[in-house]
Amino acid sequence: MSILPPCVLLVEDEAAQREVLSYNLEAEGYRVVQAASGDEGLLLILEEMPDVIVLDWMLPGVSGIEVCRQVKSSAQTKSIPVIMLSARSEEIDKVRGLETGADDYVSKPYSVKELMARVRAQLRRTHAAAVGAQLVFEDITLDSETHKVTRGNLELKLGPTEFRLLCHFMEKPGRVWPREQLLDRVWGRDAYVDTRTVDVHVGRLRKILTADGGSDPVRTVRGAGYALG
Repeated sequence: MSILPPCVLLVEDEAAQREVLSYNLEAEGYRVVQAASGDEGLLLILEEMPDVIVLDWMLPGVSGIEVCRQVKSSAQTKSIPVIMLSARSEEIDKVRGLETGADDYVSKPYSVKELMARVRAQLRRTHAAAVGAQLVFEDITLDSETHKVTRGNLELKLGPTEFRLLCHFMEKPGRVWPREQLLDRVWGRDAYVDTRTVDVHVGRLRKILTADGGSDPVRTVRGAGYALG
C-alpha cells in the first residue's frame, strides 16, 4: 500500500551539478526528472506535474526566472513549489526571485544537505502524505503513517489503490485532477492501465466513503476529471 514517491523536477544546465543533485535527491527517495534548459523544463512541468521544482536561475534559452514566472502565472501549475538556485547572492536578486513567485531561494555555493532539507520542507507543505502526516478533510481523517482512514467514528477499509487516490485528493482538496494525471500519480507512469481504470477505482472509493450514509465528497467535473470537495 506504499504511496508513490514525490516527483522532483531538476532544471540545471551544468551536467556535473545536475548529476550530483539527482543522486542525492534519489537517495532521499524521490523520483527525479531532469532538464538541461528552461525550454525543456517548461515541457516537463506540464508532462510530469512535479511535486517540487528545483530551478537554476541561469539557463540557456528561457531563463530560470522566466520559467518561474510562467509556472506561477498558470492556474494549473502555480501551486507547485519552486526552489531557485543562483550564483547571484545580492539581496536585490533574491527579492526579484521571490517576487516572481519562487517559494525558496538558495545561493551558490550551497550545502547539498541544506538543499535537501529545503526540498523536504516544501514537500511537508504540499505533499504531506509522503512524509507521514495526518490529513483531514471535513469528517475524514487519513493517517499516512499507519494507513488508517476514518470518517466520523467509523474506520474505513480501503484497498491500496483507493488509499493512494484518497491521499492524493486530500493533499489538495478542491483541485481538479484529470484522469491522465491521476494515472501518473496514483498508478505510476509505467503502469499499463487506461483512464477507465481511474473511473472504476473512484467509484469504489465513493462507495466506501458513503457506506455509512455520508455524503459523497468526490466531485466529478465533466470533461475535466475529479476533485475532493
